[in-house]
Amino acid sequence: MHFEPSQTLKNLPEQFFAKLTQKAARYVQQGYDVINLGQGNPDLPTPPHIVAALKKAAENPLYHRYSPFKGHPFLKEAVAQFYEREYHVHLDPETEVAILLGGKAGLVEVSQCLLNPGDVAFVPDPGYPDYWSGIALAGGEMVLMPLTAERCFLPDFSQLSPLHLKKAKLMFLNYPNNPTAAVAVQSLFEEAVALACQHQICVVHDFAYGAIAYDGHQPLSFLQIPGAKEVGIEIYTLSKTYNMAGWRIAFAVGNQSVIEAIELIQDHYHCSLFGAIQEAAAVALLSSQECVDQLRETYQRRRDTFISALQDIGWDVQPPQGSFFAWLPVPDGFDSASFADLLLEESHIVVAPGIGFGPHGEGYVRAGLVSSEETLLKAAERIERLGLFTRMR
Repeated sequence: MHFEPSQTLKNLPEQFFAKLTQKAARYVQQGYDVINLGQGNPDLPTPPHIVAALKKAAENPLYHRYSPFKGHPFLKEAVAQFYEREYHVHLDPETEVAILLGGKAGLVEVSQCLLNPGDVAFVPDPGYPDYWSGIALAGGEMVLMPLTAERCFLPDFSQLSPLHLKKAKLMFLNYPNNPTAAVAVQSLFEEAVALACQHQICVVHDFAYGAIAYDGHQPLSFLQIPGAKEVGIEIYTLSKTYNMAGWRIAFAVGNQSVIEAIELIQDHYHCSLFGAIQEAAAVALLSSQECVDQLRETYQRRRDTFISALQDIGWDVQPPQGSFFAWLPVPDGFDSASFADLLLEESHIVVAPGIGFGPHGEGYVRAGLVSSEETLLKAAERIERLGLFTRMR
């Protein structure tokens, strides 16, 4: 017997990364040595002191029961202290912090919290596809904000139409950016706050890569901008900063009414998160950040090694400013999908075609820096053998 899925499920966008994984898996099953640069799954282990904290906490019988629906107060306190230390942003842990079961969940849930059918949500193009999923679940209308190289991959708010601004309830921003690897300038966030205040729009800043930038740059938190807490929230995940992707732990901070709405919807979806993970997360946030410094240094070396190798073979690429991705223009004669297919079929390298992130992603592929320097150099050597570029040295 076959049961027809609901119209809600039919309206969901295709799961882009699941399809990419399946395509790569077929080549692995055939015995090829596949270099997977297509996903954003950190390859390094969680720092030992965080793992040790989890092991110890797991023995606490208090955590074998249901956790408080809104999360343990000690973790909310830790989040507030983390933001005070890192960004000089004061948060009320009781009313301005929500614990999330992964940043992805929060990014999907916030649309369901704030959008009614027909309401507009502005999303970056290219951008993280799961923004689209939450908007579709809420029945909202998605309006794209083009990110182009000419504008350093920053949106141009002056191009938003008065009609869309009137209907808008949400705006998603994401810096350091996935997939373009751009970083924000303060004036962008200031413009966003002013626009949001004028049109009663909630800004959701996806700060997943907040700890990862290069050449000594420290990414801005949206909440560092005066007035930001009045018009929006920021979503931060421990997945990237502490290599805790599999732990599914993140948080939202900022506007009290939005935090309250997120906690309300989560009351219906979840019964919070295993308490031992929450305790380990607090240890991660409050203990020495030397592991984060070392992680940045690792990605810096990988970035420099990979980009230098690609430039040496004649590929005109720009080094990423933040995140652990490289946004690479496709050679003449290809679109993003056909070039990604060529790399997989001929070089057995997986990259993500830019079109999967939105129409303005066309002309690029995204490569992750979540592989060793040796592997990244091997990928560059395989690309060189395709004969598409003229070696510079």
